Amino acid sequence: MISVTRLNNQKFVLNADLIRTIEMNPDTVITLVSGEHLVVLESSDEIIRRVIEYERHLRRLTSIA
Repeated sequence: MISVTRLNNQKFVLNADLIRTIEMNPDTVITLVSGEHLVVLESSDEIIRRVIEYERHLRRLTSIA
């Protein structure tokens, strides 16, 4: 799960596994596997960084168990 911010500054948590694509035009648009589009304040690079960190966190959790 990653935290992102809508254009109205409302924060929400997104399941990173549901992201299909991330586009910049010029706002960041996240398309989910369901086809839903989310427009967020974070840059595509920031979203990618958060997804990578989330995946690293999951790998650390599974290596401990």
